[in-house]
Amino acid sequence: MTRQQAGPGLGPTARIAALAAARQAVAATAGQASSSGRRAPGPSTFGAAPVRAGPGPDLAGPQGGRCRSSRPAGLATHEGLRQMQLLEQAGTALGLASPYFRLHEGHARTRTRIAGQEVLNFASYDYLGLNADPRPRAAAHGALDHYGISASGSRMVSGTRPVHLALEEALARHYGCEAALSFVSGHATNVSLIATLMEESDLVLSDGYIHNSVSTGMALSPAARRSFPHNDLAALERILENARPLHRHVLIVVEGLYSMDGDLPDLPRLLALRDRYDAWLLIDEAHALGPVGRTGRGVFEHFGIAPSEVDIWMGTLSKSLASTGGYVAGSDELIRLLAARAPGHVFSVALPPCLAASALEALRLLGDEPGRAASLQANGAHFLRRAAELGLDCGAAIGAGVLPVMVGDSALASKLSERLLEAGINVAPVTFPGVPMGSARLRFFLSADHQPEEIDTALTATRAALDRLAAEGFSGVAGLMGQEV
Repeated sequence: MTRQQAGPGLGPTARIAALAAARQAVAATAGQASSSGRRAPGPSTFGAAPVRAGPGPDLAGPQGGRCRSSRPAGLATHEGLRQMQLLEQAGTALGLASPYFRLHEGHARTRTRIAGQEVLNFASYDYLGLNADPRPRAAAHGALDHYGISASGSRMVSGTRPVHLALEEALARHYGCEAALSFVSGHATNVSLIATLMEESDLVLSDGYIHNSVSTGMALSPAARRSFPHNDLAALERILENARPLHRHVLIVVEGLYSMDGDLPDLPRLLALRDRYDAWLLIDEAHALGPVGRTGRGVFEHFGIAPSEVDIWMGTLSKSLASTGGYVAGSDELIRLLAARAPGHVFSVALPPCLAASALEALRLLGDEPGRAASLQANGAHFLRRAAELGLDCGAAIGAGVLPVMVGDSALASKLSERLLEAGINVAPVTFPGVPMGSARLRFFLSADHQPEEIDTALTATRAALDRLAAEGFSGVAGLMGQEV
């Protein structure tokens, strides 16, 4: 007798193929994650390769023929590509389509259009609904008319415009800091900040659930680096007790709202440890600005702590601020160092003035219209109540914009996302190695513009789809790995 099939209708040959591919893929990605001590990068998941909407451009070579697909030579031996292919093979054998790279055919608001179908959208992090607000759009249009599309140079050379300075002054005021600096990419902000700030005699300590941008910056920095289990400040203190005397500077890095789990750091205890061990504290506010705090000002407001108590604030402009790019806020000395030495600032084009203008206007609206944050938090509380009633596990989420529904198995999470899209609901899964094995989930992004009945519809459909998959015998990769074939 065999256990439940991983997918309905899989015969012995398909099960053997899926089992072999899944075992190879899990072993390869698990090895990569364990060797680095952190989550492996990228959203790789069980699922067939994404299908493009149509053929790409006809790229002609010098003699009029198409470009050769074998370049660069030897890419087939690339370990990352091999892992992707194994995961795709396992997904194909399990009958899974990729849940990523879905094509939105218009403005992705609380509703969006995918493959010609209007669906409820819980996959976009427009937390305060400002991406759809006409005022940031008007600000962008005005800057576009005045400054053109591109800054046409780095900030240091020729790319600085008055709107960049206005945005940075507003961010510095928001965080009670002396100065701030904008970057064209949120990911590059953390990479450049950490790689520039931390030197060979230093140490960087990061939460185990920290974003890839921080991990990448740590890897590029000559400083020593270690991670501690998620929100385990006792473990952090043990590291500090042993390692602090060995290093000149120590930087502790946490997120203001964790992007996969929707929970918070213990900011008061972190500040106490910072002071006790003479360290620096960096908080990544990418997801916290807007969703967290009574009026959406961030994690410092939630805990009632003056933002100037934190050494370094980092954030992105692409979530609540209806733009793109990133920023750092801190002391004047820090910002002067980054403006002159951070590679993502010095060697990259400036943030387009129109995007700086939209972010500046969105930041103003965040302060002037606190009801947006209140509506978002009310939606989060409603989501948690309704999920509990339906027996759905939201983990440690506090109800602030990021709401996971824990599934466990990566293939099951991907299949569940597929079924929900068929039912008119767009929500993306997060699977291993993006999260630890056995903790795959659907990640719902809420907006202040979502209506309670839309949340009810999505959660009811999630419960029904899970029950239906269980009735069909879909046990995912976990079930497949335990089969005797």
